[in-house]
Amino acid sequence: MNATADRAAGAYAKVDVEVGVLGASPEALVVMLYDGAIKAIGIARSEMLRKDHAAKGAQLSKAIGIIEEGLLASLDPVAGGEIAANLQALYEYMTRQLMLANLQNSVEALDEVTGLLRDLKGAWESLITMQASRAANAAAEAPAPRSSASYGKA
Repeated sequence: MNATADRAAGAYAKVDVEVGVLGASPEALVVMLYDGAIKAIGIARSEMLRKDHAAKGAQLSKAIGIIEEGLLASLDPVAGGEIAANLQALYEYMTRQLMLANLQNSVEALDEVTGLLRDLKGAWESLITMQASRAANAAAEAPAPRSSASYGKA
């Protein structure tokens, strides 16, 4: 019975994530990528302290994949200009730090990368909040739609 409940919970979580991704804005997707990388690094940190090298390596590979295949691959150097170039260099630095952390069992390197990812995630969350605020202000300032129906004398 417990295995069935675990499978059902896993299936529900997968569907919940898929629905969240399908309905998310590009900015929210970036935040989800940061969340995924931060979570994987956190698990890797725990596994490192438990000396479970295989699990640590798997989680760090997951975090590196998110950074390289999600965050780094989504950069547009032409449209993003200097910001994209700086993010590219930072993502490449994070990837190197995670590889070194894996080889050297460095909790400090994991913590450094986690801090960088949290800072970037916070910036994206601020952007999303600012965009939502602007959209709400624009909607509040827009004139009310006029009804075409006539309820009385013209």
